Amino acid sequence: MLADVRAVETIPGELVSLARELALTARRETLPRFAKSCAPDNKAVDGAFDPVTEADRSAELAMRALIAKRFPNHGVSGEEFGDTPGQGALSWSLDPVDGTRSFICGLPTWVTLAALLDDGEPIMGLIDAPCLDELYLGVAGETTGERAGRQTTLTTSGCTSLAGARLSTTDPYLFEGAQRSAFDRLHGASRTVRFGHDGYAYARLAAGSLDLVVECGLKPHDYNALIPVVRGAGGVIGDWRGGNDFAVGNIIAAATPELFDAAVAVMRKSI
Repeated sequence: MLADVRAVETIPGELVSLARELALTARRETLPRFAKSCAPDNKAVDGAFDPVTEADRSAELAMRALIAKRFPNHGVSGEEFGDTPGQGALSWSLDPVDGTRSFICGLPTWVTLAALLDDGEPIMGLIDAPCLDELYLGVAGETTGERAGRQTTLTTSGCTSLAGARLSTTDPYLFEGAQRSAFDRLHGASRTVRFGHDGYAYARLAAGSLDLVVECGLKPHDYNALIPVVRGAGGVIGDWRGGNDFAVGNIIAAATPELFDAAVAVMRKSI
């Protein structure tokens, strides 16, 4: 069973407002470029394909500039421009376009991720889906969803068994060897499976339309924002051993503790 995590104290309203402003700031950079089919560059140096676009870069720069203006003492870590150390405990984790492959294919489920960290622990997370006009915010133990300006409090589905679970992962081919065999067993035990949604899958888990997300090899900017969103909706998110060690990036997010434990029982055999 997952270990307890530190309770989140109330976060000042000005920081919550900043998170929302970061989403709007990113939208102003990403949506016009998405509409124009922004061409990708390849960040990979080993023959693989790791796409990045001008939308990624311009959105992160704009988000960084907003944080620097409002809270110059805060640190910032972003996917495209690395770490800017702060002068206190608070810092921001930014992924301006999570799901760049969906972005360059004209698919609408890419998202912007932003998280506020206190001594490295995510205490507020935002998942924004600009094309869908959906924003998910996890803060102080509660997750809200906004669609077209209407806000609701989100709760996970309550699914407790693999047999009833709606499972998602970004790409099953990212699992290798024993990991792939374990995921295949999870796939076979689940009711239905959907691929390709990156961070948006965790938003939909918080909203109750997915029950289980399993991923490997995520980086901090990929997962920091997801943690408060999933937990604030009553879900569980942790590692394949059933703990809170996210360093390797092997993540399980589930609607309930029972479903989380069932997925851990399958995936931990591949570690």
